[in-house]
Amino acid sequence: MNWLADLADKRTPWVLLALIALIFEVTALFFQYQMGLEPCIMCIYQRTAMLGLLIAGVIGAINPSNMVIRITAFASWAIASFWGFLLAREHINMQTTTDPFAFSCEFEPNFPVPLHEWLPHFFAATGDCGNIDWQFLGLSMPAWMEVIFGLFSLVLIVVMVSRLIIKKRL
Repeated sequence: MNWLADLADKRTPWVLLALIALIFEVTALFFQYQMGLEPCIMCIYQRTAMLGLLIAGVIGAINPSNMVIRITAFASWAIASFWGFLLAREHINMQTTTDPFAFSCEFEPNFPVPLHEWLPHFFAATGDCGNIDWQFLGLSMPAWMEVIFGLFSLVLIVVMVSRLIIKKRL
């Protein structure tokens, strides 16, 4: 358990977090531009949450021994992974509901700044939230994202609990 508690003080695990998130971002772009799967607004929001995980990894890698930087990285990781999980859950509900008026999919992302205009190849939503265009092992894309964000959240919780139990600090 000491080994696990010490991970957040090292640069490599933070770089690994950023690298895994980057791989998921590249995979999303592959699905969009090579496989022709158009992202909906919920996909774009989940993509943004994954970008938050990438940023959390970069922040943590800057100086993981600095408590302020480490806590900022943990907070970013927590917000991104939990938000991503909730977005994926909502997206699954949109795809599986039988009531057509229960959920509505916006046409443009609701970001504080117009990212969909500045970087349309990454943030523009062109698909429909209710469509299930891809499945693997019986799970749709948002179901896989729920699993992925759930795993990111679980790892965060395990690391933070181990640090709080062993080191008595974050």
